[in-house]
Amino acid sequence: MNIKKHFNRKVFKLLSETADEMNMECYVVGGYVRDLLLHRPSKDIDVVVVGSGIQMAEKFSSKLGKGSHISVFKNFGTAQVKYRDLEVEFVGARKESYSHDSRKPIVEDGTLEDDQNRRDFTINAMAVCMNQNRFGELIDPFNGLKDLEDQIIRTPLNPDITFSDDPLRMMRCIRFATQLNFYIEDETFDALERNKNRISIISYERITDELNKILLSRIPSIGFVNLDRCGLLELIFPELVALQGVETRNKRSHKDNFYHTLEVVDNIAKVSDNLWLRWATLLHDIGKPRTKRWDPRLGWTFHNHNYIGERMIPDIFRRMKLPLNEKMKYVQKLVNLHMRPIVIADDVVTDSAVRRLLFEAGNDIDDLMLLCEADITSKNELRKQRFLDNFKLVRQKLKDLEEKDRIRNFQPPVDGDEIMHTFNLSPCKEIGILKNAIKDAILDGIIPNEHDAAFEYMLNTAKGLGLTPTK
Repeated sequence: MNIKKHFNRKVFKLLSETADEMNMECYVVGGYVRDLLLHRPSKDIDVVVVGSGIQMAEKFSSKLGKGSHISVFKNFGTAQVKYRDLEVEFVGARKESYSHDSRKPIVEDGTLEDDQNRRDFTINAMAVCMNQNRFGELIDPFNGLKDLEDQIIRTPLNPDITFSDDPLRMMRCIRFATQLNFYIEDETFDALERNKNRISIISYERITDELNKILLSRIPSIGFVNLDRCGLLELIFPELVALQGVETRNKRSHKDNFYHTLEVVDNIAKVSDNLWLRWATLLHDIGKPRTKRWDPRLGWTFHNHNYIGERMIPDIFRRMKLPLNEKMKYVQKLVNLHMRPIVIADDVVTDSAVRRLLFEAGNDIDDLMLLCEADITSKNELRKQRFLDNFKLVRQKLKDLEEKDRIRNFQPPVDGDEIMHTFNLSPCKEIGILKNAIKDAILDGIIPNEHDAAFEYMLNTAKGLGLTPTK
């Protein structure tokens, strides 16, 4: 394989010159080499130097000249050079040893061989020499190139040691298998099972970072199935595992909500790369285990699972160190509302019901509709098509009513201040009653979303409350 042709950019020429001038061995390693061989674009270049990575980074940055920016991290012995759209990370070759209760290694200077030995997977342990006399030479002691060709994830050394030393590598193993759609080699997978409890020393920030990357993959279900198979999912995300299983009574069964959820997540991944929409999809049925009931007449029910699921989300986000801001509220909103379009589509699609949906969903209505369409996983093709056809009708009504009534991000045309002024009121419950009456009248299509009509309706409603306007 002629790898040299892939390293013809100015940045590699200057890197080669720098290495030879400093008389240091220099290699491009890890993810950049892997992605290059997979024909995946990458802007992050990792460079290992047998010697001082910081010194080489400083000289390399000066060679790049204007537009180059260097950041030095002396505590870690690393430096990063940013140049145009590239980030080049420099580190000295090192060997590592670990204590049992920490993933932070004791680091010593080492050789390229030492550095490759400490890598997590064979496909990430390949190196390409930048020195002129060996420029473009691939150093691949663990047959990473063959594993790339065979689409296999395996560790360079004993997987039990690899995962026990740094348990985050277990999450990375599954993440790479998901992103690349690779098979986890059997011994490596068995080591995941044996070492799963070591995940307890890893912070949730790190775990969630890997979960996000799995969720953003083309087929996220691969990752969640592997996490479940090796036992990690139960330790990091028990609420998701609780969705598993099918119970049967009187020959009536419910679907396995775990695999249903993963199918819906894969569906949403085909139409949106919005991470928070994917989180909402992953959590849309999270309340079902707590709401499952057997009704002799109706069979299995999950009443209010959307509401219970919405209430579960803050605890999940807090534990997983996910943001507790508007992103969480967005996920909560979609989980709470995800049944509404289905209910509308399963019945007569009325203007009033669609107006109310638009009012509650606001600017997130399009994402909600994507989630609901992804949620139709029935194996009955006629039933599935009926729902999808009705969703088209709901979408058209949403468009028509939005143009006609301007309901999205609705603000009442008569607000509380005007009500107080009209009837000379101090803050009281009657103000809320009148505001809700106006809102309901507009959403039900009784009056248009206009000030004069709303004001007239308010006056008529106020009579029933014993209120009269001041002159």
